Amino acid sequence: MGLNVRDKVSIILAILCYSSLICSVKATVSYDRKAVIINGQRRILLSGSIHYPRSTPEMWPGLIQKAKEGGLDVIETYVFWNGHEPSPGNYYFGDRYDLVKFIKLVQQAGLYVNLRIGPFVCAEWNFGGFPVWLKFVPGIAFRTDNEPFKAAMKKFTEKIVWMMKAERLFQTQGGPIILAQIENEYGPVEYKSGAPALAYTKWAAQMALGLNTGVPWIMCKQEDAPFPIIDTCNGYYCEGFKPNSNNKPKMWTENWTGWYTEFGGAVPYRPVEDIAYSVARFIQNGGSFVNYYMYHGGTNFDRTAGEFMASSYDYDAPLDEYGLTREPKYSHLKALHKVIKLCETALVSADATVTYLGAKQEAHVFWSKSSCAAFLSNNDVNSAARVMFRGFPYDLPPWSVSILPDCKTEYYNTAKVNAPGVHRNMVSTGTRFSWESFSEVVPFANEAGTFARNGLVEQISMTWDKSDYFWYLTDITIGAGERFLKTGDFPLLTAWSAGHALHVFVNGQFAGRAYGSLEHTSLTFSQKIKLHAGVNRLALLSVVVGLPNVGKHFETWNKGVLGAVTLKGVNSGTWDMSKWKWSYKVGMKGEALSLHTPTASVRWNQGSFLAKNQPLSWYKSIFAAPAGNEPLAVDMNTMGKGQIWINGRNIGRHWPAYKARGNCGHCNYAGTFNPTKCLSNCGEASQRWYHIPRSWLKPQNVIVVFEEWGGDPSGISLVKRI
Repeated sequence: MGLNVRDKVSIILAILCYSSLICSVKATVSYDRKAVIINGQRRILLSGSIHYPRSTPEMWPGLIQKAKEGGLDVIETYVFWNGHEPSPGNYYFGDRYDLVKFIKLVQQAGLYVNLRIGPFVCAEWNFGGFPVWLKFVPGIAFRTDNEPFKAAMKKFTEKIVWMMKAERLFQTQGGPIILAQIENEYGPVEYKSGAPALAYTKWAAQMALGLNTGVPWIMCKQEDAPFPIIDTCNGYYCEGFKPNSNNKPKMWTENWTGWYTEFGGAVPYRPVEDIAYSVARFIQNGGSFVNYYMYHGGTNFDRTAGEFMASSYDYDAPLDEYGLTREPKYSHLKALHKVIKLCETALVSADATVTYLGAKQEAHVFWSKSSCAAFLSNNDVNSAARVMFRGFPYDLPPWSVSILPDCKTEYYNTAKVNAPGVHRNMVSTGTRFSWESFSEVVPFANEAGTFARNGLVEQISMTWDKSDYFWYLTDITIGAGERFLKTGDFPLLTAWSAGHALHVFVNGQFAGRAYGSLEHTSLTFSQKIKLHAGVNRLALLSVVVGLPNVGKHFETWNKGVLGAVTLKGVNSGTWDMSKWKWSYKVGMKGEALSLHTPTASVRWNQGSFLAKNQPLSWYKSIFAAPAGNEPLAVDMNTMGKGQIWINGRNIGRHWPAYKARGNCGHCNYAGTFNPTKCLSNCGEASQRWYHIPRSWLKPQNVIVVFEEWGGDPSGISLVKRI
C-alpha cells in the first residue's frame, strides 16, 4: 500500500533527526575537576600540534591520518594573524592559510580541534603572528590595556570565531572544535607589567567569553585566568602543575617534543623515553589533557620564521619536517597512547591512591566500579629498581613509569623502547642543475630609486618588512692631504646595528660583514676600509633575519643601522657620520625585477661568465621533477646565506655558512631535559637541507637562489628523503 503525505514527512524527519541536522540531542562540551567532558563523558584527551601554514594542503590529510593512527584524539593549531590579514581589513584564507579546510579535514578524520586563536602565538613565527602593519597603528602598545590594540585584537578574534560559527565548526554546532584559546603565555609578561597587564588579562577573558562559542576557553601559562577560563601548563614537565581552581581539569597544552633550530645553533633533540616518562607522570598525577608541541613541526616557508629561526621547524617531532614518521619516537608514543586509553575509565573515575614503594619509587592506583589501573614510577635518574606491588615484583629502569591497565600486567614501560629505530637519509635524485647568474650592482647615494634623510633611520619603519634588505648609502670625501693615503694605514669604519646582519661595500666592492645571533641580535662592524682621495661611495646593506616573536613590547624594538657610524684615523681624528645626510633604498634590485619568478626577463650569465663565490648574486636553473613520491629537499651546503624559490614560491631563508655551536656529546634520556642537553650538528650547518613540497612542482621547474654571501652553486643538489 502506498504511503500518504504524513507518513512520507515522518520518514524524512526521522532521517534528518538521525543525521543530526535537526532535532538531535545537542552536542555539549564542558569540564569538571577531572577532565574535559564531551557529550556527558569525561575524556582523557591526547593531542598534537600541527600548524597548517607550516605544511601544504596536499600534506594535511596524510599528517592528520598519521596523527590519528598514532593514537591522538585532538589536533591543536594556532591561528596566524599576519598570514590572514596582511593589510588592514584585507583577509586571506587561501592555500596554506585555508583554516576552514584544515579543520574540516580534521573533522573528516574523526578528530577534535583545539583552536588557539591567540592572536599572539609566539611559535618562533615572524613577529609572533602579529601583522607588521599593527606596529604602526597610532598610539598602539601590544598586549596591554591599550585601546588601539584591544580594538584590533577583538576585531580579528571575532573574525575567526564568526567564520568558525558560519561553517558550524564548534562542537556544539556539530563541528570538531572542543576548545579555544585566547592570548598565549601571557602570565610571565603580566607578572612584570603591573596594573595595565592585569586589566588586559581580564578584558581578554571577558571578550572571549562574550563570543559565545559554546566550548570552554583556555589561557596557557596564566595562573590568574578568570573563571570559567581554564589555565593550562606549557613546558617539558607539568606533573606538578595545578590549575587555579579545584573545579578545573589539569591540562598540558604544550609538551615540547624537542626544541626549535636557530641559525648558528646546534639542532636539539629529545629522547622519546623522557617524553613518555613526562606524559605518564602527568597522567598519574591527575592530568587529563596532553598536547605534543609539536607533533608535526613542518617548515617556515616564505619569510615566516621568527628572529634568527631556521627555515626548518622540525622540532624533533614524532612526524618529521617532511611528514615522515620519526622512529622510534612515533611508535613508542603510539604504544603509550594505546595503554593510556585502556586505563581511561579508571583514570576519569577517581583520584589516585599513592603508595611509596621505595625512596624514589611510587605507585599511583586508580579504581572505577569495573576496573583498576596502576602507574609504577621510578624517579631515580641513575639506578633501576625492583619493586613489589600487590605481591608481585616489577623491574623499573631509571627515570621510568610502568603502566598496568589491570593493576597486574605491565603493558608498557616508558624507558623500554620496543619500536625499531629508522635512520632517514638524504639521497641524490640525480637531477642536474645548469645554472645562470645575475649580479646585483651596489647602489650609491642619490641614485634613482633612493630617498634621503639627515641622520640614520630605523629599518622596519622604512621597509614594513616587505623585504629583508635595506641600504644605507652615503659619500665619504677624502682630501688629498690625508696621511693614511701615504702610510697605507687606512681608517677604521665602525657601525653599530640593531641587527641582524650587515654587509659593507666601498666603491662598489665588498669590504666585510658582521652578523649577530639569537642571543645577541645586535652587532658591531669594525674594520679598516680602503679609501682614495676624492669621493668614496659607502654602502651598508642591513639584513633582517625574521622579526622578534616574543618579549615584552617587542613592537618597540628596532632594527637596522642606528649608530653610531664613525670613521677613525683621519687627520682630524674621528668623524661621526651618524648625523650626515644618508640615502636609503628598500630591497634588492633583483626583488624589484621579480627575478624569483619564472617569467622574469633579464639577461642571465652562464658558462665562463657565471658568478661564483660572489656576494649579491642570483642563480637560476630549470629542472625536471624527479620521479617518485618521496619528500624532496635542496642541499645548500656549498652556499652562504640568502633565500630560495621554486616556481616563484619562497621555500625559506638559507644560511648554511652559519655553523652550529654547542656541545654535541653523549645524551642520556634519564634526568631533567633542557634545550641544550641533547644536541646534534655541532660544527656543521644549522640547516643544510631545505624542503621542497612535491605539490609545488610541475613537469618542468624553475629554481632561483639569491645568495648574499657568495657560494658555489655547482654544489647545490636535489635530494629525496628516504
